[in-house]
Amino acid sequence: MKKTFITIIIFLLSFAIAEEGMYPLSEIHKLDLKAKGLQIELTDLYNPNGISLIDGICNVSGCSGSFVSEKGLILTNHHCAYRAIKNASTSENDYLENGFHAKSFENEVPARGYTVRITESYRDVSEEVLSAISDDMSLAERTKAIERKSKEIITQVEAENPGKRASVSEMFIGKTYVLFIYSYLKDVRLVYAPPRSIGNFGGETDNWIWPRHTGDFSVMRAYIAPDGSPADYSPDNIPYTPKKVLKVAPEGVNEEDFVFILGYPGRTYRHRTSHFLDYEYNIRMPYVADLYQWQINAMEEISAEGRDIALKHLSKIKGRSNVMKNYRGKLLGIGRLDLVEKKMAEERELQKYIESKRKLKKEYGTVLQEIGDIYEDIKATAEFSLILGYFTYSSDLLSTAYRIYEGSIELKKEDVEREYAYMSRNLEMTKKKISLTLQDFYASSDKILFRDMIERALDLPESQRFQAVGDVFTKDNIDTKLNNYYANTNLTDDDYVMELFGKTPEEIAEIDDPFLQLAVKIYPYYQKQKEISKERKGALDQLYAKLIDVKKEFMGADFIPDANRTLRLTYGNIRGYYPKDATYYYPITTLDGVVEKTTGEFPFDSPDKLVKLGKQKKFGKYVHPELGSVPVGILYNMDTTGGNSGSAVLNAKGELVGINFDRAYEATINDFAWSEAYSRSIAVDIRYVLWVLDVYSGADDLLVEMGVN
Repeated sequence: MKKTFITIIIFLLSFAIAEEGMYPLSEIHKLDLKAKGLQIELTDLYNPNGISLIDGICNVSGCSGSFVSEKGLILTNHHCAYRAIKNASTSENDYLENGFHAKSFENEVPARGYTVRITESYRDVSEEVLSAISDDMSLAERTKAIERKSKEIITQVEAENPGKRASVSEMFIGKTYVLFIYSYLKDVRLVYAPPRSIGNFGGETDNWIWPRHTGDFSVMRAYIAPDGSPADYSPDNIPYTPKKVLKVAPEGVNEEDFVFILGYPGRTYRHRTSHFLDYEYNIRMPYVADLYQWQINAMEEISAEGRDIALKHLSKIKGRSNVMKNYRGKLLGIGRLDLVEKKMAEERELQKYIESKRKLKKEYGTVLQEIGDIYEDIKATAEFSLILGYFTYSSDLLSTAYRIYEGSIELKKEDVEREYAYMSRNLEMTKKKISLTLQDFYASSDKILFRDMIERALDLPESQRFQAVGDVFTKDNIDTKLNNYYANTNLTDDDYVMELFGKTPEEIAEIDDPFLQLAVKIYPYYQKQKEISKERKGALDQLYAKLIDVKKEFMGADFIPDANRTLRLTYGNIRGYYPKDATYYYPITTLDGVVEKTTGEFPFDSPDKLVKLGKQKKFGKYVHPELGSVPVGILYNMDTTGGNSGSAVLNAKGELVGINFDRAYEATINDFAWSEAYSRSIAVDIRYVLWVLDVYSGADDLLVEMGVN
């Protein structure tokens, strides 16, 4: 009995540690941040009835950002602005390689496809959403009913709040739902980007690695129409005036200083079971990491043909490289920590607790087993599902064809019945994304990546046959068929593609284009897979809702929901760690380290001017008094994940001291577990941002606008 009690205490403590971190707005008032080191009032941080720091935080197309001037100036990451910088670049004006600085509003470059969201308000709509389901519904019908109800709420709220954007976010799976209302800005422009050799110094070699010396920052600006309404790009638009402007603190931070982040973390999976983690660890993540590595290698080889060709591939390579290395880190961390087995051990203790009480056993006794059964079904057809999931993604032309055909079917439906991408509120953005995809189309690489996916599909076992592909391609005719496909399509013409939207499915099916014809053939497979996924989600929603209830009783405490791209708070300290025996990582790197690491060869090829300034000790007013150099990177024990890129790192006074951009390699498993021992996140120190703008670039206009010069 004593041993069981100790085991339960350890289990509870492990959850208490793991749940540290990403607090939703509804939980902030429960935190005693003053005791942790916060020097401002909680209402200064978040005030639902007034202006607070949260009003100066924004979501920048999936990343985070912060307003640093009354003229809509935004600080975010270089890698978050990467696509905008790349799209504006040519071999003649290579802003990605050489950097960019718009010295006037007129010279700022439109960041096509970028949007900015600012959280305005939130409210719990769980009862409203769950009222749409009934006991007599099938599992798939439950999922569809929740989706439809969420869309109805969104549509109604947006109609009542013109120019705003609404979103219903699932907090605890199958249990709680929150409606968020956002200001939504559609005219975003690039203002400043450092050269690639600063903004991406170290490249993929240093990605997810500490010590870090990357100046991963860029400056953008949000615009609105002259009447104050959100508007697409127009030269007549004016800079957006945010409700709150974050103060930049040029003095920066020191080791052990209290810091916090307000941002939009992506997704974490800490409330999922060992069955989910086992599937991720043994099947999905290894498959995706290997696939992406192969695709990266293929695109890099083709990119060597010339800079114009390389520019078409850089965003794809960077995106895949980031995921690939992230997954490699997660796989290493999960294995090193034996995380699957630890999850299983925790669940065994939970199961013992459930079975120790008759009432709990009756209601929750089979929950974990039923979740496990669903994941066994998922594993049984995993290879087919993964190939199906990445089949269209690997070819720009097939992806375009599929969206056209799927859109023709969806646009016939009532708006709230459509897939999100084809709802009236999203249709123009979907078209814009297609146009941006076609802008980077390059036939040679598209063909190579598509050929590989066809071969993978043909190699599937008979029980998982992708017949629509097998009916068209064989191992002997792939090259002949593909040559015909690429020679006889008009889908590279953006105007032509846009004309196809609005046509009926029957009209699309009659078009003599090989990619459209293939899209028609594979469409039923995707629809069948969607139905299966909705059925599984319906089942898992019910099971996870029960699991949350019994875990709360077992733990005797509430816990916060997984991150889900909504605004969250995390806090901690500037702090190093011990990655291995007798090795301590100090939490601040410097410009001296940049100079030391510079080899002159990619990716450690700092600009000559930067190296010269560093060697001459031209630190200006940004020198750290103890380190005797300009701080470059800072490390801290806050709980972050994807989506936190670009988040403002704030000091105890709520002032901006850094821009979050990465995690240490050991912290790639933050999505599944968090620990003070190894979970560390990385930001570019604000002193390096200011030094690059001031001493290196002479961008005095931006310093004045930010109020630091």
